[in-house]
Amino acid sequence: MQGRVYGNEYSATVVCIDAYHRGELSGRFYNPYLPQGMEFASLLEFFRKVEELLDQMNFPQSFTVTRSFGRPPPRVEKPPNLEAREGRRGTFLLRILFRQNASWQGSVTWLEGGREESFRSVLELSLLMDSALRDREEEAEG
Repeated sequence: MQGRVYGNEYSATVVCIDAYHRGELSGRFYNPYLPQGMEFASLLEFFRKVEELLDQMNFPQSFTVTRSFGRPPPRVEKPPNLEAREGRRGTFLLRILFRQNASWQGSVTWLEGGREESFRSVLELSLLMDSALRDREEEAEG
């Protein structure tokens, strides 16, 4: 096999949460496939935009779509510096490895807390992110 397997650099997405109040969040996310970050105003909008991004990249391929080798996503001239991105309320490194059973599976790292957890669905992902943000919100209030 020549070279390395394509796709690994696209699996990491930095999620910056700028506002969080009583379970409602908003912010932006960055992926090497995108020349700029994308903003979102709610958790549902975040899920929709990331799903659209995954469909555009065709990585990881959806479980319900017929598999093909296809073309790799076009490379961005100079990928954004993902490490330099930070949310005002919290920052997460999201790695979506699979899209099975109409959901996502992968791992999420809470950068401020220095903890990584695997998730088996978007519900589990949202609960993990919520627990980290809620902890920080309680620390700020207390």
